[in-house]
Amino acid sequence: MTTTLITGANKGLGFETARRLLAAGHTVYVGSRDLERGRRAAEQLGARMVLIDVTDDASVAAAVKTIEADGGLDVLVNNAGVEGRTRDGGVVGAAEVTADMMRQTFETNVFGMVRVTHAFLPLLQRSAAPVVVNVSSGLGSLTRVTTPDTPTYAYPGLAYPASKTAVNMITVQYAKAFPKMRINAVEPGYTATDLNHHTGTQTVEQGAEIIVRMAQVGPDGPTGGYVGAEGPLPW
Repeated sequence: MTTTLITGANKGLGFETARRLLAAGHTVYVGSRDLERGRRAAEQLGARMVLIDVTDDASVAAAVKTIEADGGLDVLVNNAGVEGRTRDGGVVGAAEVTADMMRQTFETNVFGMVRVTHAFLPLLQRSAAPVVVNVSSGLGSLTRVTTPDTPTYAYPGLAYPASKTAVNMITVQYAKAFPKMRINAVEPGYTATDLNHHTGTQTVEQGAEIIVRMAQVGPDGPTGGYVGAEGPLPW
């Protein structure tokens, strides 16, 4: 039986990924930093719930102990993320972004992902077929963001794309360091979620497809990649 943890799974892409992996036969932990929202999501799905705030060392350590006591972990989906929009839903552009804004975005998207991955490495290394899926973005592609007349080129934000480019590099380096694991970064596409104030053009069902696919790769599957639903993406 495959045991999977999905961070930020009480809503959006994480929730839909949990639903699909449960249907595929996984034992799924809905990771949530909010206890009540996490409980409601887990009850609705028929999943297990674990309290985990990816920005807090003690919270992550407690989640490791909980999952270890229940038998271990095979698949980690680093889904928790923030974009850092203004209160009215606008994107913070290069002229307005501050170091504190950058730090807040990186704390969840980059440092949080590393914190969780590092903490769960011992459990993953005990698995016969360990998998890590890092939820990135097409905005993390330097090639796409520098291609004129495209939606990614037009995106004015600084913190979020920079954090996802960092996620891509971290993914590659982890994959090289742990060749027995399957570690990949995925681009769900512009999906309507709370993260972008539901301005996305895809449904969560469409966005979760590549996350679910890469969460189920076997020991001979790809690793160190950056992929979307239609295949590899340019770095």
